[in-house]
Amino acid sequence: MQHRDESLKTCYIVYALLIVLLVLTVIAARVDFSQHGFDYLNLNIVIALVIAVLKAVLVMLFFMHVRLSSRLTWVFASTAFFFLALLLAFTVADYSARPMDRTIAPPDAPVVANFDHP
Repeated sequence: MQHRDESLKTCYIVYALLIVLLVLTVIAARVDFSQHGFDYLNLNIVIALVIAVLKAVLVMLFFMHVRLSSRLTWVFASTAFFFLALLLAFTVADYSARPMDRTIAPPDAPVVANFDHP
């Protein structure tokens, strides 16, 4: 079996894409997308997850050399992404099933510890 390797040019292009995605992550973290008419959906989390998945796929395909690997490696890498998606889906389902009224205390209320209870 012949071992193929990524060219240095390809590595630099992927590195530049990762830097661009990093800058997009920082920009997306500083902008509140719920102020732009998307109150029903927290777009900040969606955008952050999409950028994180893109970065993970780039690292996996090019720097971990999955792109040039055997089909068995693809099966294991795809299985990992499948279980990650399953974990995220269950987390979102659990979070969305909770009541929307989360105003137990005002955001600026001081946190007080109760030391009287044993």
